[in-house]
Amino acid sequence: MKKPDSINIDDFIYNLPDERIAQFPLEERDTSKLLIFNDNKIIDETFNNLENYLPTESLLIFNNTRVVRARLLFKKESGSQIEIFCLEPHEPREIQTMFHQRGECVWKCLVGNNKRWKDGNLLLSFSAKDTNAEISAKKIGEENGVFLISFSWTPSQLTFSEVLEHSGHIPLPPYMKRSDEASDAIRYQTIFARNDGSVAAPTAGLHFTDKVMQSLLDKNIHPEYLTLHVGAGTFKPITDPNVLNHAMHSEPFIILKSTIESLYKNAEKHWTIVGTTSVRTLESLYWIGDQIAHDRYLDETNFKISQWEAFESQSKAVSRKETLETILDFMNDQKLDSINGSTRIMIVPGYSFKMCDALVTNFHQPGSTLLLLVSALIGKNWKKIYDHALANNYRFLSYGDCCLFFPHNE
Repeated sequence: MKKPDSINIDDFIYNLPDERIAQFPLEERDTSKLLIFNDNKIIDETFNNLENYLPTESLLIFNNTRVVRARLLFKKESGSQIEIFCLEPHEPREIQTMFHQRGECVWKCLVGNNKRWKDGNLLLSFSAKDTNAEISAKKIGEENGVFLISFSWTPSQLTFSEVLEHSGHIPLPPYMKRSDEASDAIRYQTIFARNDGSVAAPTAGLHFTDKVMQSLLDKNIHPEYLTLHVGAGTFKPITDPNVLNHAMHSEPFIILKSTIESLYKNAEKHWTIVGTTSVRTLESLYWIGDQIAHDRYLDETNFKISQWEAFESQSKAVSRKETLETILDFMNDQKLDSINGSTRIMIVPGYSFKMCDALVTNFHQPGSTLLLLVSALIGKNWKKIYDHALANNYRFLSYGDCCLFFPHNE
C-alpha cells in the first residue's frame, strides 16, 4: 500500500461541545445507543440488540487488558498535593513482572504540581489486607517532562499490583473533568478485564454485559481475547498540521498461541473487532507475520512494529490465514507460547485492513489518531456519521455511546 504524501489534520476536526462528552456511564451498560453504518446507511439502535447486526458463525475479538489505579495522590507536610501518574515500567521493564514486583520498583511517570516537589521522599499511608501500609516516592531522573520515580513500600510482601489497588486512583481521561468515584473502579473496566497494565480502558468493550455475551453465543458468535495495554499516549493530540509528522506512542501487547490457533482455524469467517486497541494489535500481528516470512524481526521474544511499517513493507500481500500459518510455524519452531511485542502502528486513510471485517468502537475526539483509524475504515463518511450522532443526542467519548462500522470503499 502507498503511504499518503500528506494528511491535513484540519480534515479531521469537528465541533464537540463539552456537554456532549459523557461524564458518567449509563446505569445499565448495554442500554447505550448503537449507531450502525453499513452499505452507506445509518441505523439507530440500542447496544443490547448488537447480535442482530453481526453474521452468524463469526468471531468477536476483545482486548482483555485491565485498567490499573495508576494515579497516586501524595500530600506534602505543607499541604501541597503532588499527583504521580504511572505511565510505564522502567525497572523491571516487563509489565507483568512489574505488577508482581515486591518491595521496590521504578516507573516512568508524569508529576502534577511538580514545582512544589523540589526533593526528598513523598509518603502515602494506606490500608491493605487489614494491615497499615506505606509507599514512598523519590525522583531519580527526568527527561522531556517524564520523571523516573523510585517507589518502595512496606510491608514489602505486597506486590506493586496490590499497592496500586489499595492506594491509587482510577485514571479517568483528561476530558472527564471530575475526580474518580468508587463506581468508576467497576464501570471503567470491561466485564472481561483480566490482565493488569492499562491507564485507559478499551472503551468499546465497556458496553458488553453477560446478557449481551450470551445473546451472541446463542447465534454462534464466539469471543476471542488478546491483550494490549493502553498507554496515556492514546490521548496525545496531533499538533502538527500534517498528520504524517505525528510521533505515535508505543504500547505493549501479548497474544496467546491458543488465540492465534483459533484465529487460524476461523480465518475465513467474519471477524468483528471490538475497539481500536484490538484493531491495532491484530493489524500488528499481520505485520509480525510479514517480518517472520522475510526474516526481518530483531528479537523473536519481543517483536516491534514501527509507526509506518505497513506502508514501508515491499512484501506481496497475503491472506490472514497465510500470515497466521507463518506465525504458528515460527512459534512451534521457537517453542513460544505467545507472541509478545510492542506496536507504534499508525492507521490512517490509505491503510488496507488485513484483519478487520467490522469494528465496534466509541465516538472519538476531534483530530485524534483514533478518528484517523475510523476514517481509514469507513472513509469520509465519518463526518456524516458524527454529524448525525451530534444531531441525535448521542453521548461521546469513553463513557459515551457506541458504533458498529462495516468497511466502506469510496
